[in-house]
Amino acid sequence: MGRYWLLPGLLFSLPLVTGWTTSKCLVTEGSQLPLVSRYFSLCPKSKLPFLAACFSVSNLTQTLEAVPRTVEGLCLGGSVSTMLPDAFSAFPGLKILGLTLHLSRLLPGALRGLRQLRDLSFLDTPGGKKSLFLPLDAFGDLISLQRLQISGPCLDKKAGVHLPPSLQWLSVQFSCLQDAGELAGMFPNLVQGSSSRASWTLKMLDLSQNWGLKMASPGSLQGLQVEILDLRGTQLDAVAVKDLGLLKLDVLYAETATAELAAETVAHFELQGLNVGRSKLGSISQEALASCHSLNTLGLSGTGLTKLLPGFLAAMPRLRRLDLAGNQLKSTMLCMNETGDVSGLTTLDLSGNGLRVLPPAAFSCLPHLRELLLQDNQLLSLEGDLFQDLQQLETLKLGRNPLLNLGKNWLAALPALTTLSLLDTQIVLSPDPGFWGAKNLHTLSLRLPAHPAPAVLSLPMYLTSLELHVASGTRHWALFPNIFPFLETLTIKGTGLKLGVQNASEVFPALQKLSLLQNSLDAFCSQGTSSIFLWQLPKLQSLKVWGAGSNSRPCLITGLPSLQELKLESLQSITQPRSVQLEELVGDLPQLQVLQLSSTGLKSLSAAAFQRLPSLQVLVIYSEEDLVLQDSLGEYSPQMPRYIYILQSTLACQCDNAWMEPWVKQSTKTYIHIRDNHSCPGEVRVSHRDSLTSFLWDHCPQTLELNLSLASSALVLLLIALPLFQEARNTWIPYLQALFRVWLQGLRGQRNEGRRFLFDVFVSHCRQDQGWVIEELLPALEGFLPAGLGLRLCLPERDFEPGKDVVDTVVDSIVSSRTTLCVLSGQALCNPRCRLELRLATSLLLASPSPPMLLLVFLEPISRHQLPGYHRLARLLRRGDYCLWPEEEERKSGFWTWLRGRLGRP
Repeated sequence: MGRYWLLPGLLFSLPLVTGWTTSKCLVTEGSQLPLVSRYFSLCPKSKLPFLAACFSVSNLTQTLEAVPRTVEGLCLGGSVSTMLPDAFSAFPGLKILGLTLHLSRLLPGALRGLRQLRDLSFLDTPGGKKSLFLPLDAFGDLISLQRLQISGPCLDKKAGVHLPPSLQWLSVQFSCLQDAGELAGMFPNLVQGSSSRASWTLKMLDLSQNWGLKMASPGSLQGLQVEILDLRGTQLDAVAVKDLGLLKLDVLYAETATAELAAETVAHFELQGLNVGRSKLGSISQEALASCHSLNTLGLSGTGLTKLLPGFLAAMPRLRRLDLAGNQLKSTMLCMNETGDVSGLTTLDLSGNGLRVLPPAAFSCLPHLRELLLQDNQLLSLEGDLFQDLQQLETLKLGRNPLLNLGKNWLAALPALTTLSLLDTQIVLSPDPGFWGAKNLHTLSLRLPAHPAPAVLSLPMYLTSLELHVASGTRHWALFPNIFPFLETLTIKGTGLKLGVQNASEVFPALQKLSLLQNSLDAFCSQGTSSIFLWQLPKLQSLKVWGAGSNSRPCLITGLPSLQELKLESLQSITQPRSVQLEELVGDLPQLQVLQLSSTGLKSLSAAAFQRLPSLQVLVIYSEEDLVLQDSLGEYSPQMPRYIYILQSTLACQCDNAWMEPWVKQSTKTYIHIRDNHSCPGEVRVSHRDSLTSFLWDHCPQTLELNLSLASSALVLLLIALPLFQEARNTWIPYLQALFRVWLQGLRGQRNEGRRFLFDVFVSHCRQDQGWVIEELLPALEGFLPAGLGLRLCLPERDFEPGKDVVDTVVDSIVSSRTTLCVLSGQALCNPRCRLELRLATSLLLASPSPPMLLLVFLEPISRHQLPGYHRLARLLRRGDYCLWPEEEERKSGFWTWLRGRLGRP
């Protein structure tokens, strides 16, 4: 057991992350992407394990040299006109590549080797009309490519670029496209008959935001099959799509210039989905509705509709999702048909229509409705029987309505309701528990009035998610019931809420996520001399605080044993700004992995806070000014987070920050990325300054006093070093002579074979361990057979010649012994002679061509940090020439068996 305990403590472990800092490239793991997402806008959202984003790229080859070869997502922004062959050959595992480089030309083979690439984007300034030349076989090696986006650059109408067969998503946006048929010239193998492929099926063809696109040459895309076609932001009428020659089209996003709802296109393809949002329809004719029987999704948001024809839903029996948001429907007539037919509609969006009254039968024909969106209207009241036919409704949003009073059990008619939003309403809450009525309600968003009456907040007991918005001036609220056993997510927005909760851990025993938005922490912190967060929640995993500049003093977040993610934003008081240190904001959080700080007033960052955050993996600092990184961080470096991002923050123009130069260059466990303008008041800003450390050293004063101080320090060090030189003359010089003598003997061909040694074993031990050596080791080794081995031992206290130099005696004894046995303990490692003997033995073991045997016996478990130069023991420990002396009597026989086996006979 001893050797298995010691091995992990003594051997090296390879670093997981290489640490460096650069102003051009930022590296992150996919799980941390939301923390730095603003720097990855060039790339689509991805869950790849390792990504990099580089900015201000002018020399592509030089920039890529600083990017880890293992990245799977790469986003590049800058100015590179021509991409050379094999530009990304060093990244064969790349899966996502986003380029905003103002490229004008790709040379043949520029994308060679990217056989795993799935997503490729060429992005440029919208409307810039800059041409991009692609060779015919530009994508020849991209056998796994699924998505291709060209947004901004203009391609030649007759480019003739061949697309890889694996492509499923093609996007050409903000380009010079004027005719949809030009795609056949750009990518000829899309069209039937241009290759051996019979037809091509794309999941998405995105031609949106091509402002000059207004024509569709008949038959120009003959044979192409498309699931979704997006023409939003173009002048191409949806009716013209039917003449393109497409074999298949399922969903169309477009704007139409007619009032006929693109009925001909819907009927031609039997579309399943149609979205003509922002088209000025005004009204829809009965004839147009008759052609829409195949639709299951219809988007009519912002089309200027003022009324719906009777039988609107009956004309579309397959319709499941209907979006009528942003129109002028003062009242809804969806269920005013006389036949009494029911619709299969599951989602209905009537938000932003100015609705004032909903008749009792407004939803009587929608028994399958699951989601109803009524926010941002003018509803004053809701009749009790309005929802009686919505037995399957799960989501109801009524926010931003001037709703006043609602009756008791007003939601009793909705047995399946799970999500309810009442944000920005004027509802007077009743203290009656039966006020809510819905038995399965789990998610509730609620706005509390500014002057509550009564002060008891009655809520459904079985909530799992609760969002409360409160205006300023609100007095204390008492919760009813007293315990919410299933509440996992709680969001409190506003400065006025003060919950009368004495023990939050009992009221919210299952709470995992807490968000305090635009909320002063004063209501949640103690008011004594030290402000401490009072809500002690044992299962809380995520805490987000957005103070909105209203916190008068820091509040220490501590006492949350399960907290994994903490975000503190806008805690700096606008009226009373003050400087804070990290240890004033965070306390003992043993499980915290992610810490994000933004505008908190942080001025100093030291190792003191990190000592209480043993599990911290990521630290992100946004929008902090005049930040000083204390040099204690370098001393604490092995326990620092794996990732440190200092973004959009300014470092203090002080010499105190200059120590970072060796730290950021030598750190092997922490990736450090600092983005700073590198300019100070009165200093001329240098654009694209590459060296952050040179900027920092510029603020170290070079005065006469400093030079005199350095000179006096050097003199003091010299005086201190003189005794060390004397010690070296007595110890290191003989030590080096001994190593040279052993090397010379090996050079002359002297080997252990046939040599006669004066001793069998040289035993190195300290005076405190002499009792164990005499009582245990000596009888077992020097004793006569069969109890002992009959070996001749060299003991320093017994066999050293009096008066002879200790170093010479130790060297002669080790060289004259067949085996060196070091007895190690905590006392031995503090003994100078034992440390010298161990250093000599390990050095001779590694330096001699015919090394003697070296064995280690640990009388107690020893940490690797206690061993001098423990890296020299790596070779020894891999061979297993060590053992731990067991305390148990039954295991001591195994120890002696190991030792006799290693020593052999005399």
